[in-house]
Amino acid sequence: EGEGGEGAAKKKKKKKKKASTGPKPGPVGTPSKKPHSRLLGEEAFTDYYVKYGQTDPPTVPVEDLFRGWEYPKGEITPHPLESNTYRETDAEKRAHDRMMSDIYAKVRHASEVHREVRSYAQSFIKPGIKLTDMCQMLENKNRELVKEDGLLRGIGFPTGCSINHVAAHYTPNPGDDTVLQYDDVMKVDFGTQIDGRIIDSAWTVAFNPRYDPLLEAVKEATNAGIAAAGIDVRLCDVVEAVQEVMESYEIELDGKTYPVKCIRNLNGHSIGPYQIHAGKSVPIVKGGDTTKMEEDEMYAIETFGTTGRGYIVEDMECSHYMKNFHAPHVPLRLPRAKKLLTHINKTFGTLAFCRRWLEREDGGSFAVNGNNGKQEKYMGALKNLCDVGIVQPYPPLCDVKGSYTAQYEHTIMLRPTCKEIVSKGDDY
Repeated sequence: EGEGGEGAAKKKKKKKKKASTGPKPGPVGTPSKKPHSRLLGEEAFTDYYVKYGQTDPPTVPVEDLFRGWEYPKGEITPHPLESNTYRETDAEKRAHDRMMSDIYAKVRHASEVHREVRSYAQSFIKPGIKLTDMCQMLENKNRELVKEDGLLRGIGFPTGCSINHVAAHYTPNPGDDTVLQYDDVMKVDFGTQIDGRIIDSAWTVAFNPRYDPLLEAVKEATNAGIAAAGIDVRLCDVVEAVQEVMESYEIELDGKTYPVKCIRNLNGHSIGPYQIHAGKSVPIVKGGDTTKMEEDEMYAIETFGTTGRGYIVEDMECSHYMKNFHAPHVPLRLPRAKKLLTHINKTFGTLAFCRRWLEREDGGSFAVNGNNGKQEKYMGALKNLCDVGIVQPYPPLCDVKGSYTAQYEHTIMLRPTCKEIVSKGDDY
């Protein structure tokens, strides 16, 4: 018996073979294609992933691409504050860090999917593309590279492609024929999730160089927010760093100079498993929230700049919906509402979804529904679920018409020993 036990232990040991680090072998190519939109990094190539042996366009799921190898780490920096200097070398913190390695692997896996999907998207996002086509191409690639498997892994939330004065939460509904124009400023905001660990990252697409100062302001403000963030840092201190950078910029449009303002009622946020907004907000205008960031938390650090009034309101037709994380149990009278809720529960859980997905043949997930997921005549049921508080609608958030808004966002992990900007890439 003892021998059998020993053999089993040996087997177990063998199974836990450490993933190799270092460059991944394989038919490695040289990235060569540049994105169409402006102000992405000098080193940004839309086919950067060929260096890992990925095809172009990418078709190999990231899990298969890195089988037996560690996923690329994000950018690693120390936590700010004098009180954190011990963390890098402290044995206890390093042990805690090692215990979390399974979660880190999932987060890095999702981050690499995000990078590959967005780089691929940067190859075809150019004036003249229909937003519906753009979202479908991006989302299908996301599903393919993450190996979509219902709630276990897939898309984190609908692809935001908010244009000009619309700052966030816009994705085309079925029948929307909007086309991207040369003079548009579009925020592309999408997510990837593995085991509920959501990567939330966004950048701004512009083709006309006149918007460069706006994009620059927001990109630098986001970087300042990321630099200021860390364990035991007060949220109000992150805010201060962001606002100072953002408001140091101005932009001239058609002979008139506009100060770049922070959109004061849009925030970064903590992220929890299957919960995109997990309760803590990182405002971008000074307001004095002295809550501290804590070890092991994940945050989406995002900033929004605008040429408008710096305040957004809900407007236009709603496309984004999400089941309330703490949804009450409400007896539903309408059979259609019950049916839709069942579909939402098994397909999206508490992850955000949009009307376009409900009208797909797979209803949002082929793994869950096969090709029998399409929801018919669901608007009344959806309204009912919103009215009783089970589902929350998230309408587009808009500044004043005629203004331009920009956004940059990264997901960061506050590890016990360091801060990892997991969604960082060569592009932004």
